[in-house]
Amino acid sequence: MDIIEFFGFVGAFFIGLIMGVLGGGGSILAVPILAYIFHFDEKIATAYSLCIVGSTGLIGGIRQALQKMVDWKVVFQFGFPAVIGITMVRAFLIPALPSELFSIGDFFVTRRMAMFGLFAFLMVFAAISMLKGKKEVEIEHNSSKFNPVLLIQGFLIGGLTGMVGAGGGFLIVPALMMVAKLNMREASATSLVIIAINSLIGFFIGDALHIKIDWAFLSIFIGISMLGILVGTYINKFLPIKFLKRTFAIFIILMAIFMFIEEFIIQ
Repeated sequence: MDIIEFFGFVGAFFIGLIMGVLGGGGSILAVPILAYIFHFDEKIATAYSLCIVGSTGLIGGIRQALQKMVDWKVVFQFGFPAVIGITMVRAFLIPALPSELFSIGDFFVTRRMAMFGLFAFLMVFAAISMLKGKKEVEIEHNSSKFNPVLLIQGFLIGGLTGMVGAGGGFLIVPALMMVAKLNMREASATSLVIIAINSLIGFFIGDALHIKIDWAFLSIFIGISMLGILVGTYINKFLPIKFLKRTFAIFIILMAIFMFIEEFIIQ
């Protein structure tokens, strides 16, 4: 293992740490680490990202569930349609996409450019959402009431995150706060369970049946990420979440710029 790969595995710890603290965001680190440090192509990088983030989220979600922070009615209303969306994209859409999508003159737009370009766009969207830093207002919610908006959002976010190999926490947490009226900590905890369900089902049904998986590599990477999320969920209650979100948002923007330059300019 060379020094670059060593830093890649250090990044695995921070993937779990970020997920434990913020309830999502792990895939924002996972996809670039897998693509640019370990040099996996776009299909493998996004597939492995789903497995890593899903497995890590499962550990964090179980920990949060034991602390009774997870709203299970929201998990089912949002999670079930999200599973359908992510599985359809991973099983049918991604395998059907050609390596070269279209050309503009002498400029060819590839599948990799489209997937990573969309991912970079979502990263900027997530960063802007974090930087806004809206003050949280405690609202009484009734998740036992059927909410069709949660179903629609679940399906759309599931399909979108399936396209880029993201768990979707940076989209799910704001959605749960706005639509289900969960507070930040409840939304983060519930998001981990939704991420775990969506990502793992999307990976095993949509990817593992179609591509060769390096289980040894994945096991090591996931083990390190799980250690990170255990630390993250423990220190979550002691940390200044607003400061961490804004700091991470700046890092996300820098990472998105790097990905855009790497894919569309340097190539």
